[in-house]
Amino acid sequence: MKEELIRERARKRERYAREADPYPARVGRDESIAETLASFSKKRAGARTLAGRVTALRDQGKIVFANLTDATGTIQLVLEEGTTKPFALLKETMDIGDFVEAKGKLTTTKRGTKSLAVANARIIAKSMRPLPVHWYGLSDVETRLRKRYLDLLTHPETHAMFLKKERFWDSVRNTLKKEGFHEVETGVLEAVPGGADAEPFVTHHNALDMDFYLRISLELPLKRLLVGGFEKVFEIGRVFRNEGIDREHLQDYTAMECYAAYWDEERMMKFVEALYKQVVKDTTGGSTTTYGGVTLKWGGKWKRVDYFEAFKKDAGTDLTKVTDAELRMKAKELGCSVEAGASRGRLIDAIYKKTVRPKLIQPCFLVGHPKEVSPLAKDDPKRAGRVLRFQPMAAGSEMGNGWAELNDPKEQRARFEEQERARAAGDKEAQRLDEDFIEALEYGMPPAAGFGLSERVFAVLMDKPMRETTLFPLMKSEE
Repeated sequence: MKEELIRERARKRERYAREADPYPARVGRDESIAETLASFSKKRAGARTLAGRVTALRDQGKIVFANLTDATGTIQLVLEEGTTKPFALLKETMDIGDFVEAKGKLTTTKRGTKSLAVANARIIAKSMRPLPVHWYGLSDVETRLRKRYLDLLTHPETHAMFLKKERFWDSVRNTLKKEGFHEVETGVLEAVPGGADAEPFVTHHNALDMDFYLRISLELPLKRLLVGGFEKVFEIGRVFRNEGIDREHLQDYTAMECYAAYWDEERMMKFVEALYKQVVKDTTGGSTTTYGGVTLKWGGKWKRVDYFEAFKKDAGTDLTKVTDAELRMKAKELGCSVEAGASRGRLIDAIYKKTVRPKLIQPCFLVGHPKEVSPLAKDDPKRAGRVLRFQPMAAGSEMGNGWAELNDPKEQRARFEEQERARAAGDKEAQRLDEDFIEALEYGMPPAAGFGLSERVFAVLMDKPMRETTLFPLMKSEE
């Protein structure tokens, strides 16, 4: 059935091409359909030229009604024998899905429908395939993600969601700039990947004949800028992690990281809470959203959850006393997926994700993390074994990551060396020793606080998996 429809459209294309170009280079559109409809009564006397996609056709013999749709709205076209040129050619060759330019006067039909009485029209891009909604629908999620352009055409709510995503990032950017942060761009290719626990992608640079890594984080270049004299910086850009796909993870996604000299984690936490409240309002129009049937209240004062206390309560384990062997037994008991030689930090993190994280539903801050899971955060001077770190949490997931930045080069080297030992033991996501970054710290980096978030936040606001809020997510090839 579909193949026959495609062949029929090919015949119509050839028929139209004998008299006119089905793909002209120039279009004479005066304005958008929304602009026409907004001032409909004022423009009734003048001719207008509109352009868009035909989304409905009703052939009634000597008169043809068509819906013309652009990104702003839909208007009805009225094509009539003896009035519209070239009526016979258009009647014979025009299909749903074609892009059309139409010139005429505005009118209202007997049924009260605002319309354009077409004097002249032409096809400006012939559609060679019927839109899916007209021959089998587009309900399968995998198909919608693979052919996102069709998803956008057939599901207005998808189009609307990506306009919200634009508002989301605009709000993040504008709020940071209002606070005095400067936006910068740093390189995507790195000689040493760092700033996060993740396995990187590797690529080869032909001109330099060197292997490089796609960045897994924005962090270390931005902190080098603090060394170089910037005081408030941020970047919004793509990062890449060679890890599994699930509701909360993609291989490449957009993230934001910001760093402020002379701030501590408390000052950054105050700013982050205000940032999220503003972003939620700008994106959704309110201060509450729904995720998995639960209402999330972003507008109130966020409570703080102590990592050690929550771990003791939910995992039944006191992190100040537990041994590595006991953690390993606990992880096995809970069915955590950890490597045989997993470090203490990996064991703690795996248990936390099984026990503590799922219970943090309403927006809050998780604070006071163990040093073992935070290789880039400054030690808490008042509580041994803990660092000055915080994470905004909601819907049982991390919504970001922030901390007082470690700026002691000696301590940073020791943390990196511990990570290298974990790598040698088989931990592919452990961080690497970055000599250039340590050298930068040796020149002196001011006390600072940093914070990062990703488009996972937007996915939670939309109550969808991350890949469904990505325009063209990477997917396995069709068999």
